[in-house]
Amino acid sequence: MLTVGEVHTSLLQHSTALTQEQSSEVLSLVEGEAVLTSRRPSLYAVSPDVRTGVDCWLPSAKKRQLRGVGAVVTRAVVTGGRIAQASSIVQVVAGERRRPWSHYLASPGVLETVGKLDVEDLAGGFRLGNAADVLNLEAITARVLDGVQMNELLDRRPPLRAPRTRMRWTAKIHERPDVASAVVTLDTPTLRTVELVVGPQDVPAVVAGLCEDLALHDWLLTTLSALMELAVTRAVSTREHIERLRPVIEHLRHLWLPGARVDPRLRPVWDQLEQVPGFSRQWNSLVNWIRDQITVGNLALLRDLADQVAVGQPGLR
Repeated sequence: MLTVGEVHTSLLQHSTALTQEQSSEVLSLVEGEAVLTSRRPSLYAVSPDVRTGVDCWLPSAKKRQLRGVGAVVTRAVVTGGRIAQASSIVQVVAGERRRPWSHYLASPGVLETVGKLDVEDLAGGFRLGNAADVLNLEAITARVLDGVQMNELLDRRPPLRAPRTRMRWTAKIHERPDVASAVVTLDTPTLRTVELVVGPQDVPAVVAGLCEDLALHDWLLTTLSALMELAVTRAVSTREHIERLRPVIEHLRHLWLPGARVDPRLRPVWDQLEQVPGFSRQWNSLVNWIRDQITVGNLALLRDLADQVAVGQPGLR
């Protein structure tokens, strides 16, 4: 048995943070089903599950042909009224033969193989990427996030430009209940792959919650790193430099809460990542750099203003 998933993360295309009620409206993706919300430790809203039936070949590191049938479950999340995510998950189990669709739809989030399942081969193939003719969680996840971003409530005027990131993950079950580990690989500037090992008690929804939290904080780091790189490689006026960096302090800094919504059994994974590579150390370093840049820039603007006043009114010297 293997659980696989993908998380896409982006800045909501709106000029201000959404209220809890607005987040619920944006996430009403399934008619008649409720949006779940929370206000602690920050505003948080989760859409009902969107189910997508699939009957396709499965990824294979060895280029084997193995068919899978079932229903992928995708949900959308809005954190702090600012960050939107879409998260797809499916648990792959060994099956024997093709069954009627009613059988598969009765177990959403489960994909049965039509043939022998090789967990290592499937996990390796999934992390390598999605070919056009195999299970494509990227397309399923992107469609749900696009639907959120196209909601008529959003004004399409975000306070800063930020990339959309993707996190593709696999989770294998270890027989020991106290085992939890993650290997995170930065494949491209916007794609990460995560290889998880979890205990038998860690249900797929709990594992998906961990991956959503990892993806959220990775997106925050990626966004700040991109802004810093842009700031140090382009010559602009002091005022423009400040205006480019200021939205980070106003809109994103308070959203850094690693592990706040992760099941306690999986928090050791965050503890490992806080040691190497040290997510919070990186975040604090970037935030401090941005804050210093804004402070120095403001002082320079005040000095220039004082010089202008002094030149215009010599008697004030």
